[in-house]
Amino acid sequence: MRYFSLVIPALFLLLFGYALFRRVRLYDCFTDGIKEAVPLILSVFPYLAAILMLSELFERSGLSSQLTALLAPLFRALGVPPEIGKLVLMKPFSGSGATALLSEILNTYGADSYIGRCACACYGSSETVFYISAVYFAAAPKKPILPVAVSLVSGFLGTILACLLCRVL
Repeated sequence: MRYFSLVIPALFLLLFGYALFRRVRLYDCFTDGIKEAVPLILSVFPYLAAILMLSELFERSGLSSQLTALLAPLFRALGVPPEIGKLVLMKPFSGSGATALLSEILNTYGADSYIGRCACACYGSSETVFYISAVYFAAAPKKPILPVAVSLVSGFLGTILACLLCRVL
C-alpha cells in the first residue's frame, strides 16, 4: 500500500522526462495553459457563486427542514429513512454541506446503524448536480434542463436502491 503514494510523483516525473525528450518548452506550455484558464475561471465564477449562495440560502432559510418534513412520508414509502431526507436534498447542491450533514447523521445514529449505512450509501451514490452543471454549462453553453433533470432523477433512484441494498445486506 505504501507504494501507491508514489504513483502520482512517478507519473509527474515520467511526463516531465518525456517532455524533455521531445524538447518541449515546459514553462512556456505551462504559462500558455494559465492564459487559457483565466477566461474560463471568469466565465464560471458567477455560476459557482450563485450555486453556493443558493445552497446556503436553502439551508439557512429553513426551506430545507420544511421540505424534508413535507417529503418524509414519501421517503418512508420508498424505503428511504426520513432522517436522511435533509442529506438527500442537500447533496445535489453542495458537497461540503452534504458532508457536514453526513457527519451529523453518523454522530447521531452511528455508522453501523441502518440510518448511518443509508446515509453513507446515499452520499456515495449521488453527485452535486447543480455545482457540476454550473461548471459544465458555463464552459459549454447548452440547455441544461434535460441533463439536470436526468441527473436528479437518477441520483434519487440511486438513493432508493442504495437504501434497499442497505436493508437487504
